[in-house]
Amino acid sequence: MSKKLSILSLLAVLLVTLISACGKNNGNEASPSASSAPASSAAESSPAAQESEVAKKDVTIKVYQFKVEIAEALNKMAKEYEAETGVKVEVETHGGGEDYSALLKATLAAGEEPEIFNSSGWAGFDPYVDRATDLSNEPWAKDLVEASKPQITRDGKLLGMPMNLEAYGFTYNKDLFAKAGITELPQTLDELEAAAKKLKDAGIIPFALTNEWWSMGIHTLNIALANQADPAAFIEEIKAGTKSFKDDPIMKEWVRLVDIMFANGQEKAITTDYNTQVAEFASGKYAMIQHGNWIQGMVDEVDPSLNLGMMPVPLLDKPNVFTGVPNNWIVNNKSAHPEEAKAFLNWMVTSETGKKYISTDFKFVPALNSITPNPDAVGKIAGDFAVFAPANPAQVKTWNWDRFPDGITQQWGAAMQEYLGKQIKSDQLLEKLDKAVADIVKK
Repeated sequence: MSKKLSILSLLAVLLVTLISACGKNNGNEASPSASSAPASSAAESSPAAQESEVAKKDVTIKVYQFKVEIAEALNKMAKEYEAETGVKVEVETHGGGEDYSALLKATLAAGEEPEIFNSSGWAGFDPYVDRATDLSNEPWAKDLVEASKPQITRDGKLLGMPMNLEAYGFTYNKDLFAKAGITELPQTLDELEAAAKKLKDAGIIPFALTNEWWSMGIHTLNIALANQADPAAFIEEIKAGTKSFKDDPIMKEWVRLVDIMFANGQEKAITTDYNTQVAEFASGKYAMIQHGNWIQGMVDEVDPSLNLGMMPVPLLDKPNVFTGVPNNWIVNNKSAHPEEAKAFLNWMVTSETGKKYISTDFKFVPALNSITPNPDAVGKIAGDFAVFAPANPAQVKTWNWDRFPDGITQQWGAAMQEYLGKQIKSDQLLEKLDKAVADIVKK
């Protein structure tokens, strides 16, 4: 599948379903092709089935997941699943400032084998391929958005369930922009710098920054990767050592973008974690934050009336937003109950209860065509993207960090933390980004 078709497929669900859902009872209707009875509905068909169902009450599925934004709702959904089926679901969440990948590897190395865990795709999935159960024949697989499949497919087998679709750029406070007299979104780095000055002159801090390695080492750096003419080819050349970040003109422009952000953020950015960053942005303290629609639920907990939008990020000739699959649900074939884990995932995306949690409580743009997103729950950030993207498809770029082996983004994040803390200069930053790739690839 070409990169162009992949992006268009992602847009199909992010746009068509969001826009069409606006006229449908909050997007919560059942999809005829997706509806199915709860897992326990057949339990009364025979004594044998009843005995099997009783046995399930002693089954516990362990889920190891990274998405802190859905942790509370996921636990509630797990309780509902237990009430319907008798199968217990224990959820363990690690995210935010934690290195989820390192913690997962340590958990597996210690002999603990959760039934379900999260993994990214592409190279980020490499450490877990031997544990991944083939899900190609699951009833929901046919309903996946096409572009969500390649990153988690190996040798023609679908080895995970894509979690959802997300997009990011600069989420911005429209009221604060208006207060500063900014009537048009910046299209260039010069205009972004001028907008930051206007915000400062109006007594508004332009950027909510964070010290989180993953935000800077993944999302910030992807802005430069995605702006390459062919990101996948560029990344292969970087890994092969035939190209370098320090000699790349786009990377040098990217450094200027980073400099504008870092020079116009809060004073104590180096000690600001993710939760604090989002909470303070949601309280109206800052005008912009480099996150996407995944923060909507956290923002709504502070101020659901906040007037937000998604602003494309200026870099080269045109500003862009970035879209992809954040993670996948992997069924662990080395765990005690992989079949029960498959049943849980099937229930999550086909039962009316599960679909309601995905579209409304998780505030997800689903990766399955059979689940209608709830535009009211998805919120203003994704809604703004839904308006921008169809009008500017060439300015919707891909996520590319998972094309690098695990460990590289963590080192990038550490280098970005040093740069944020003014411990290194820009040329040293680019050298450290190159060294991180060389160190990991050589291993």
